[in-house]
Amino acid sequence: MAQQAFAPPVPERSPRLGKPLGAGARVHGVALLLPEGRATGIRRPTARSLAAQRPLARRLARAGAGEGLVVHVLRYRFRGWNGPSAHPVGDTAWAVDELVRRYGDVPVCLVGTGLGGRAALRAAGHPAVGSVLAVAPWLPEPEAVLDPDPVRHLAGRRVLLVHGTNDERTDPDLSYRLAERAKKGNREVCRFEVHSDGHALRQHRGEVLALAVDFVRGSLFGHPYARPLADALAAPPPLGLRMPLASGFGSSLGY
Repeated sequence: MAQQAFAPPVPERSPRLGKPLGAGARVHGVALLLPEGRATGIRRPTARSLAAQRPLARRLARAGAGEGLVVHVLRYRFRGWNGPSAHPVGDTAWAVDELVRRYGDVPVCLVGTGLGGRAALRAAGHPAVGSVLAVAPWLPEPEAVLDPDPVRHLAGRRVLLVHGTNDERTDPDLSYRLAERAKKGNREVCRFEVHSDGHALRQHRGEVLALAVDFVRGSLFGHPYARPLADALAAPPPLGLRMPLASGFGSSLGY
């Protein structure tokens, strides 16, 4: 008689919001940062994945200091996506509810990297979420395109995807396909390509951070976007979904 396989028990944990960076008594907008993760895993997220969010968190908090921007990093229950459980999506929904409880009716921008980018795109249907930034998002593998991630709930949100063309960990072609599907039902979708850069976008880190800050400030507080971002949002596919991120972007924006 064959032995029955048992899955390991899933620990009972709760997600947590990291300490707020930015706004003091008056909060007018929130950026929720969603870290990297793995396809599977029920251990706690690594300290490294959380620490990787600090440069962007600090840059956002500094740029939005005068406008009431507060930045939080989400600490997932588990480091893995874990198949149909999609644990980071549930954690993100909890976090947005918690932000509404703390700060009231203020707009929220989800900013995710890798696995966090997929969680941001999936959790964007929450009514408090008005914008989504997904950096090098981890999306279903090619064999899963017959059952792709949903995009209808992205309608009414501003959506920006950023991906390095040499990314060997998350497929940039899949993020293009998702952006293409989303653009059909939502004109406020664009995507930037960082040419010759990899998953961590180290070669153009300054430009990526400046683009993220410009998108978050414009989406939450109504500032005019920098010209390349405005052009990408306005351009039809494929132009607005393959917009190159120029070297030196943001140097004149003060971010």
